[in-house]
Amino acid sequence: MSRLKDLQKNLFGGTTSNARQFGMIFTLVAIIVYFQIATNGLTLTSGNLIALTQQYAYISILSIGMLMVIVAGHIDLSVGSVAAFVGIVVAKAIHEYDVPWPAGIVIGLAVGALIGAWQGFWVAYIGVPAFIVTLAGMLLFRGGNQYIGNADTVPVPEGFRTIGAGYLPEVGPATGYNNLTLLLGLLLCAAVVWREWRSRQVRRQMEGAEPAPLWISVLRLAIMLGVIVFATLRFAGGRVGTSFPVSGIILAVLVIAYSFYTRNTAGGRHIYAVGGNARAAELSGVQLRRVNFLVMTNMGLLAALAGMIFVARSAASGPQDGLSWELDAIAAVFIGGAAVSGGLGTVSGSIVGGLVMAVLNNGLQLIGTGSDMVQIIKGLFLLGAVALDVYNKKQGRFSIIGSLTRPFRREDPPTPAAPAAPSPTGSLSRK
Repeated sequence: MSRLKDLQKNLFGGTTSNARQFGMIFTLVAIIVYFQIATNGLTLTSGNLIALTQQYAYISILSIGMLMVIVAGHIDLSVGSVAAFVGIVVAKAIHEYDVPWPAGIVIGLAVGALIGAWQGFWVAYIGVPAFIVTLAGMLLFRGGNQYIGNADTVPVPEGFRTIGAGYLPEVGPATGYNNLTLLLGLLLCAAVVWREWRSRQVRRQMEGAEPAPLWISVLRLAIMLGVIVFATLRFAGGRVGTSFPVSGIILAVLVIAYSFYTRNTAGGRHIYAVGGNARAAELSGVQLRRVNFLVMTNMGLLAALAGMIFVARSAASGPQDGLSWELDAIAAVFIGGAAVSGGLGTVSGSIVGGLVMAVLNNGLQLIGTGSDMVQIIKGLFLLGAVALDVYNKKQGRFSIIGSLTRPFRREDPPTPAAPAAPSPTGSLSRK
């Protein structure tokens, strides 16, 4: 029993904060195993994993920005339209005005940041709810996409397509694998081992803190290294000319950067403070307007990047780009454990939530499920996952959301007892 408790407490990091993704990770593994069996092994083939990364990298990028918006207590319904608008602007600039494609990427990021700043101004400084501002933005920029593009598709050059459809190049001796992908996996393994060792050293130096049992660390490392090695060999051993996608590299860099920002900087902590209790945060010196403005601006920037990656993968920008992207991003964030009321959620949780939806969607397509049923199943899965978790929380059972919120909850103060009514006799005597 003692070992079981140690396993539950420490397997994913030794703290509740690091262990909170366990439920969704378990769900993700269960879905992968099911579809691996149902598709006769197609789910975990090199080709499918590479395609899965390319197809859903842009949604995962959106979910990073959406997480920060939701944690701050807002919602953004315009991200799909903003992505489509930026995509057509960049495609037009490159195709018709001979703008070099690297400059086109810079233009796209600038346009996205300006759109985010525009919406952030209305939210932060005018006080219009983000739901209304971004609903207006969804209509405005969807119309702008169709107006600028004249409802036509606009192709992009080969160089630009690298960010959405490119792979790590082939270098070095012929090994039967992509060497850069192997090197990337090796570096990731080294980083995981170093992080585990560093974590144990830090806890030893903390007064009153004990590192997790050694066997827990070994088990955790074995699981993580096994997953990394398996994925590395799959990505590196695909058909000739393919390897780990460039869009996956971009996503990984963003995950690392935003995870560090939200967890280890004052700006990141301010976002959580605003979402948890805006009034208390303001009294503590947090600049609410600045935080809300930057969160919306950042969302516009990431929406622009996601739109360009999608256009690069599709080789052209079209009028149907970005449809329902905001719903997929929001679903990923909530499945990953974010609180509807704000103040809670992690970047890694949003990525896991996005992976759950991506593998579910991909698996349903592989077994030949129609697009109508795919949407129905995804909707029911989202509702059922959150409803079951809320039910378990109310029943006192294990709850993903409950485990997420536990470190941040404050117990309700005891209700003060009502003062006893004075007796008539006492009242008369005082008179």
